[in-house]
Amino acid sequence: MNIFGNSIFGNRATHAVADPAAGQDTAREESATETADGTGTVRKSDAEWRQELTPEEFYVLRQAGTERPFTGEYWDTHTAGVYQCRACGTELFTSNEKFDSHCGWPSFWAPLAEGKVRYIHDRTLGMDRVEVRCGTCDSHLGHVFEGEGYGTPTDQRYCINSVSLKLVPREEPQVNGGSPEA
Repeated sequence: MNIFGNSIFGNRATHAVADPAAGQDTAREESATETADGTGTVRKSDAEWRQELTPEEFYVLRQAGTERPFTGEYWDTHTAGVYQCRACGTELFTSNEKFDSHCGWPSFWAPLAEGKVRYIHDRTLGMDRVEVRCGTCDSHLGHVFEGEGYGTPTDQRYCINSVSLKLVPREEPQVNGGSPEA
């Protein structure tokens, strides 16, 4: 599937995203409790998110901010495991799809599975990009780019903020230290 086709540009957010420069909590007027609306969607008020997230996490995940390059926890990590959404815990990416793009943010060539992330046409800051959000809680993760020439199976680079992710390392298999029987 080509994510840059017209089909994703019709995938608008179900509610407005606050302008990070505005510094106000006017964008989301949702219920004050976490709910599952039949689609597995997590919805919380800004006040609830602020209680659960650090200020940096809130800025990136809920206000579509960006962490500085080469400063995040996972930009140069090679640990095997699964990357979850830091806000809701949904498994989004694995280390199998992570690659070194040398851009300063963790890069993946594909999400864990279809539907784990959603795409929104992003024309902020005078650029024409595709924003990547968590499919469960609608948190901002980063952007996806195509055609940059990386030697990956999809020719796509999911450029994701480290602060949007939580790495759950894969446990190493236990090796039996006993000697084989003859």
